[in-house]
Amino acid sequence: MNLLLLILIPLLTAVAVFMMQNNNQVRWIAFFGSAIQLILSLGLYVVYTNARNHGDTAQMLFEQNMPLFKSWNINLHLGVDGISVAMIMLTAFVVVAGVLMSWKMEKMTKEFYFLLILLSMGAYGFFISLDLFVLFFFLEIAVIPKYLLIGVWGSGKKEYSANKLALMLMTGSALVLVGMFILYFGGGKSFDILQLAQTTIPTWTQHICFPLLFVGFGVFTALFPFHTWVPDGHSSAPTAGSMFLAGISMKLGGYGCLRVATYLLPEGAKEYANIILLLSAIAILYGAFATMMQKDLKYINAYSSISHCGFVLLGIGMLTKVAITGAIMQMVSHGLMTALFFAVIGIIYERTHTRQVNEMGGLLKVMPFTITLLFIVGLCSLGLPGLSGFVAEMTIFVGSWENPDTFHRIVTVAGCMSIVVTAVYILRAIGRTAMGPLKEEYNNLSDAAWPEKLATIILLVGIIAIGVAPFWLNDLVSPGAELIMQKIQMAK
Repeated sequence: MNLLLLILIPLLTAVAVFMMQNNNQVRWIAFFGSAIQLILSLGLYVVYTNARNHGDTAQMLFEQNMPLFKSWNINLHLGVDGISVAMIMLTAFVVVAGVLMSWKMEKMTKEFYFLLILLSMGAYGFFISLDLFVLFFFLEIAVIPKYLLIGVWGSGKKEYSANKLALMLMTGSALVLVGMFILYFGGGKSFDILQLAQTTIPTWTQHICFPLLFVGFGVFTALFPFHTWVPDGHSSAPTAGSMFLAGISMKLGGYGCLRVATYLLPEGAKEYANIILLLSAIAILYGAFATMMQKDLKYINAYSSISHCGFVLLGIGMLTKVAITGAIMQMVSHGLMTALFFAVIGIIYERTHTRQVNEMGGLLKVMPFTITLLFIVGLCSLGLPGLSGFVAEMTIFVGSWENPDTFHRIVTVAGCMSIVVTAVYILRAIGRTAMGPLKEEYNNLSDAAWPEKLATIILLVGIIAIGVAPFWLNDLVSPGAELIMQKIQMAK
């Protein structure tokens, strides 16, 4: 498997899109390009699992290493493990769904799809990079399109939201860059993740670098108190932009916290673990209670994302194999779930021209397909068994409970308490949207069109595949979690 294809196919698709003059051609090229990405990601999963089943025990598979800047020891070093493969598949599912959900986009269609595909290229490159400098390069590629997508095609306070998002994420990137260079000079002048993992990095370097890298990446995944860009960014973004932001971009941060900060700096992870847990618990409860106060469907999903992403950081901070495995599963689950939620909200808004829960009611009568999806994704959010949310959160809770001390138990219980709050705001929002009398002006609303149905079904398949049969995902990511745990256990 040539991993360069994961970068080249989106790049070629973006170039082809930009060369087209007809909007219909743009849409179909973007769709076929994203469909090829999805097929490639599923093929990667099959080839990867076959290689593992046939006894290939290498830490990373399908490695490619080409020098870029020899004087700085920067290389295009690519490779994947189970965690990377899971993130790549998540990206592919969200990309094809986002392209389909934008089928009716008429404003600067070519430029819109170009930025969407470019964002996906940044995400793929980030997840397969084993060189910190190249990883950072792709992280930045995944930032710029978000600013333009919100600022040009957004709604509401779009300029304010775009500027806020860009400033917050650029601040996080700056922290990552500083931490990365300190790690470079303190780790034998290498950016290579596999080489750094074998290097004995001084304790003082780890204690300085870890908070810079973890907080820098944490900004991307709504680490409290650096989460404030999330509600504004999600609410102002176009539907596909919101899907990409929550489904893919926030996972870049979680992946970086795990792959870079925790794996390379295990002593730093141990030193700051309790602070991470405290901030995660605050984010989980704050996000849940703040969601209860929202009346706008997009704000409900945005604030709930703060809470759900708090579980990712909680699982990482617990420093147990099961909890870390749960954190990875939560990233995949939340990416699919929140992308589907934003897609459903986009379908509803396009027809009702409102996102206010109090202005809706009885939509199940005229939009049965869309509102049924709203029920399913809402139940997934509150952790109904049989859906991906339950599997991921329960894995985190079980792994968290392995720590026997009082502090860890209190944090675990605090996280569990949010489930009750989640049930309240989800059931209330769905009930008011779907049930009750139908307003007269909504009598002739149409249900989802075929691109919207296909997009949501693709995401729904992923949610059910994890919820009903979670062991394939657990088996995929567990070896990577085990490797990280070995590093943590070897640390002082």
